[in-house]
Amino acid sequence: MARFEGIDFYETDELFSSEERMVRDTVRSWVEDRLIPIIGDAYIQRRFPKEIIPELAELGVLGANLPEEFGCAGLNNVSYGLIMQELERGDSGVRSFASVQGALVMYPIYAFGSDAQRTKWLPRLASAEAIGCFGLTEPDYGSNPAGMITTAKKTADGWVLNGTKMWITNGSMADIAVIWAQTGDPGDVKGIRGFVVPTDSRGFSSKDQAGKLSLVASDTSELVLEDVEVPDDAMLPGTTDGIRHPLMCLTQARYGISWGAVGAAMACFHEAVSYSKERVMFDQPIGGKQIQQVRLADMLTSITQG
Repeated sequence: MARFEGIDFYETDELFSSEERMVRDTVRSWVEDRLIPIIGDAYIQRRFPKEIIPELAELGVLGANLPEEFGCAGLNNVSYGLIMQELERGDSGVRSFASVQGALVMYPIYAFGSDAQRTKWLPRLASAEAIGCFGLTEPDYGSNPAGMITTAKKTADGWVLNGTKMWITNGSMADIAVIWAQTGDPGDVKGIRGFVVPTDSRGFSSKDQAGKLSLVASDTSELVLEDVEVPDDAMLPGTTDGIRHPLMCLTQARYGISWGAVGAAMACFHEAVSYSKERVMFDQPIGGKQIQQVRLADMLTSITQG
């Protein structure tokens, strides 16, 4: 298949700054040269290609829109979106890894954490020395996380966490988990707090959720917390307003996901165009048929509108 050169039907490239184009083109080249050659096998093997994690860190895509003082790239949100677009053009699971690391682990530590938490964790997460996951969704509470069953009970020495989280990206390979738990009465939206929990804590376990029909090159796991003890300074001190804080994290992630969806569509269009040139039927490529050209034009129109 021909090398991807981009899709710019309305010549929107000129609306991006030179830095934004440089960021996009750098990640685009990496996806072409390093990710696409290996992702097919990883997909078949149903594994996340961990060997690319150091390269993602070197590219600066982990927490790319967070400040440089924490070892991050300090890029604007458009550049961050273009990164997510290009990563998902390579594979949705790889984009998911970067989204979770940046928007769902690093962002809450940056936005709601203490100075000590930021200093300890953000540089390690940006360099991929540490991998993180985000524990919000539960077996019975996904779209309505305010009803979560996971609890955090105060003790003399800190907190004890109990509960189960499901569909957690990066869960089986994470070094820390941002766990959201109920500190008040069941259903108390103001009682939900965030905690930074090392995954090697006693009582913390994870297991891969096998049998997925999509995102098969992504690490998706179940987390179980059984009397997990954490100190007081494990709580994110800025999460005292309850459910609003994890929802803010989801907003950060969904911004990148929307860019990623465009990247996936671009990959589909590129594949369709390549195939239409190569697939011969009745002695000519199917791309020469008007019906195929209309379909491709419709695809391109939808991507451009996106």
